[in-house]
Amino acid sequence: MPAVREHVDKMQTRQDKADKPMSAPQKAMRRLGLNSDMELALHLPLRYEDETTLTPIAELRDGDMAQAEGVVRESRVEVRARRQLIARIEDDAGHTLLLRFLNFYPSQQKLLSVGQRVRVRGEVRGGFLGREMVHPECKAVQAGAPLAQALTPVYPTTAGLPQAYLRKAVGRALDKLVLDETLPPQALQIWPGGPRVLADWPLHAALDYLHHPRPEVSLAALQDRSHPAWLRLKAEELLAQQLSQLQARQAQALRRAPTLALGQRGGEAKGLHEQLLAVLPFALTGAQRRVSEEIARDLARPSPMHRLLQGDVGSGKTVVAALAAAVCIDAGYQCVLMAPTEILASQHVKKLVDWLTPLGVRVAWLAGGQKTKERRETLEAIDRAPQEGGAQLIVGTHAVIQDKVRFHKLGLAIVDEQHRFGVAQRLALREKVMEGGDAVEGGAKQPVEPHMLMMSATPIPRTLAMSYYADLDVSTLDELPPGRSPIVTRVISEQRRPELIARIRAQLAEGRQVYWVCPLIEESEAVDLTNATATHAELTAALNDAPHAAPLPPEGASPALGRPGGGGGIQIGLLHSRLPAAEKQAVMAEFVAGRMGLLVSTTVIEVGVDVPNATLMVIEHAERFGLSQLHQLRGRVGRGAQASACVLLYSTGDAPRLGQTARERLKAMAETNDGFEIARRDLEIRGPGEFLGARQSGAALLRFADLATDGELLDWARQTAALMLAQHPVLAERHVARWLGGRVDYLKA
Repeated sequence: MPAVREHVDKMQTRQDKADKPMSAPQKAMRRLGLNSDMELALHLPLRYEDETTLTPIAELRDGDMAQAEGVVRESRVEVRARRQLIARIEDDAGHTLLLRFLNFYPSQQKLLSVGQRVRVRGEVRGGFLGREMVHPECKAVQAGAPLAQALTPVYPTTAGLPQAYLRKAVGRALDKLVLDETLPPQALQIWPGGPRVLADWPLHAALDYLHHPRPEVSLAALQDRSHPAWLRLKAEELLAQQLSQLQARQAQALRRAPTLALGQRGGEAKGLHEQLLAVLPFALTGAQRRVSEEIARDLARPSPMHRLLQGDVGSGKTVVAALAAAVCIDAGYQCVLMAPTEILASQHVKKLVDWLTPLGVRVAWLAGGQKTKERRETLEAIDRAPQEGGAQLIVGTHAVIQDKVRFHKLGLAIVDEQHRFGVAQRLALREKVMEGGDAVEGGAKQPVEPHMLMMSATPIPRTLAMSYYADLDVSTLDELPPGRSPIVTRVISEQRRPELIARIRAQLAEGRQVYWVCPLIEESEAVDLTNATATHAELTAALNDAPHAAPLPPEGASPALGRPGGGGGIQIGLLHSRLPAAEKQAVMAEFVAGRMGLLVSTTVIEVGVDVPNATLMVIEHAERFGLSQLHQLRGRVGRGAQASACVLLYSTGDAPRLGQTARERLKAMAETNDGFEIARRDLEIRGPGEFLGARQSGAALLRFADLATDGELLDWARQTAALMLAQHPVLAERHVARWLGGRVDYLKA
């Protein structure tokens, strides 16, 4: 009975703690995500303060950051332009130091009462009244009080969370944490710096040191993260990431997928894949053939394909997707293609309908803006067997992953511009495609996971492919189709806008078409940028003035760039994300058909729009766009045989010149058209967190390692991860759980 009573008392104590309202510092810690001892231990200092030495007041020099000690001899509040707390302390040698507080609390005034011994730390200034410190840190001490033995950490914090509270919380967490070694002895042997580095710095010792480094440490080694304690931390983090990626690959290999082999129809009839190749109005490039074969081999296996297809703008990813869909449909399964925007999805539908409908494939369109009856009929077709007239290829936006969508027999899911979807959306697609199951040997039922092909026009640099995308196989289209014209890129100032409009007028006179991209839809107090609506009105007035109206296009150029109804002016369209879907499609149809000479747009035309007659791209306020986005926009031109140009129009605003990062981006655009080189430079400028975008949403997967400088550690982590999963699976599980916890799913998205 006493044992039962003790257990009940413990449970009641826990309940009381849970019911107790949180203090302001506790709420602040929760906002920072500091909910466990491990999270506190990994909350590393921003910088350090040296409180290990005292400097005699007589030796203080102007500009020094120093710590001194003395007895308060004078303390008063002065009222000048504002109230100030003035105190003067005297050290044991009789030298004095003035302390000045322009903002102060009663507690500070009490602390600095005459006769109190205090220890102060701050920047020394030389003043009219002698040496002084403004707003120094102060604490009451006894004579002979011991000094700190290590540097004092200064942590990232937030409102309501004082440094003193945070230091105590981190200290308690470090005392309680038990961090057993998870690295096997073999991992120490293959360490690039020799086994002693890892052996001498186990994780707990490394964390202790980074929170409380010795005063003699090289601050440079702490700041550039080259100290052995930092190396241990970064190595463990990279290892956790690699382990989780390899675990994901192993789990994929164990799951079932439909076997979609070429030529499953049998007989002498050509398969859908061969028929599509025969009717395409162009020949595949060598890269397209190679990548299509890689995908076909994956589809023929009984485990699910997880492949990333990357290729530069205009490299022909859509036809590769169509060929993969043909293999899937020929085997009696459905294929779904999901795109991030309706414009991109509708471009896919147009191409796929042109290619596949003549071959008897039923293509369904599913997007958010459909009418109720059309949507209901589409959902019924998706849930119907192909042999009964059901949809075989479904193309749409995120609407394809909504609850009401039920696929009859899904074999392949294709996600275009996968980085544009959030983590939650990509995880929802994984769950959607895993619904249902097929009977397998022995009559048992096992869930069948369709194959997945992810496409990206943003090439992934090698280090990112090895780390963040290690769970995927990567295929690369490194060859552009023949006949594409080179794109000349020019960077010009906003001050030359009239010259640019004259250039546009000349292009339109030759029967060519022009894009003008603006960054915002409407005025914003936060970012004062020209909006698309105002630019549309300005260009309409400038290009349709009487002296220059409607020159006849030359023979062979686009036949009608005037306004409908023969009004004699140049038709200028406006496209942005807030337009209803039907209006967007109508505007794009006019531009694609050549009846619209100039399209003013926001970045909704970033990907997927293919108009060979468009030869000039103007990007307004180019300094505000990311490098990858600039490259994507530039890829909308240069799709025909005519020479094309991209003009990056920049403005410095009130500043005398552009910022360093903006200059680097525009310089890279002017120097190269190579998407892989653009991606490499983009990674250098932004770092992997921003570069990856949505794959990082919700949690930064690398907090300490830097892929730009830690390539050697990444190689070690890859080798060690394979070794641990093969020989030490229990240690591998513990390591991943310690570092990633619930964030493992983000790596699977």
